[in-house]
Amino acid sequence: MYKTERISPSMVKGGLQAKIFGHPLHCFRELASTNGMAKELALTGAKEGTVVVAETQTRGRGRLKRKWISPEGGLWLSIILRPRTLPKHAPKLTLLASVAVAKAVRKLYGLKAEIKWPNDVLINCKKVCGILTEAKTKGEAVDFVIVGIGINADFTLEALPHRLRDCSTTLKEELEKGIERASLLRTVLEEVEFYYDMFAKGRFETLLREWRSLAGFLGSYVEVVSGKEKIEGWAINIDSGGALIVKLKDQTMRKVTSGDLAVFKTKE
Repeated sequence: MYKTERISPSMVKGGLQAKIFGHPLHCFRELASTNGMAKELALTGAKEGTVVVAETQTRGRGRLKRKWISPEGGLWLSIILRPRTLPKHAPKLTLLASVAVAKAVRKLYGLKAEIKWPNDVLINCKKVCGILTEAKTKGEAVDFVIVGIGINADFTLEALPHRLRDCSTTLKEELEKGIERASLLRTVLEEVEFYYDMFAKGRFETLLREWRSLAGFLGSYVEVVSGKEKIEGWAINIDSGGALIVKLKDQTMRKVTSGDLAVFKTKE
């Protein structure tokens, strides 16, 4: 079985330019879930910017309580945030994280990473990263937010179940060579910190423009399954709250706040 070099705090912090994110950095051989461990730390007062990394997860979670497959060689991490914002703004942090990951992949490897609403990063129309954001509120304010990021990094598709291989990719597959995950982690943390600072300073519209520029599916005909409803039309935009705006066949506009998106290449 392929073995990748384990990530350690000393490997990452040597060249880390982020001032807050990754300080401290907790690295584990195995966890049930990095989001779960990050939540435990946050509940006991862990400061903003604390990062949890695991080599593997035994009960990794995706959206809608789906299982997240986390083989050795991936980059599985969670970041503790304590934004001074209202709970309704917490979903914006998912958009922020997806921009940060796409930018990091483009910067490091020259790959055309794109964003798929609501929480995926794709390369060549295949999923390379998923993001799970979980918030805890205190009264009418946000106590903390855990941003979980899972990147298919330094492993081949054979490490994934057969059912996922057609719709997924890994950085190792795309580059046809191994990658240094510590370098990837550093760059992801630096990019998240950059965009989080933008968010904290009230410049979300600037961040949103970045997101739109990376969302290759905009303008395509899409199908969104939201609960028991299936919505079809053209993906026009996302609004300031992160909802997807779909133009239906009757030309009316529909706002979709959550769901699974299937993208078709037909343009309007």
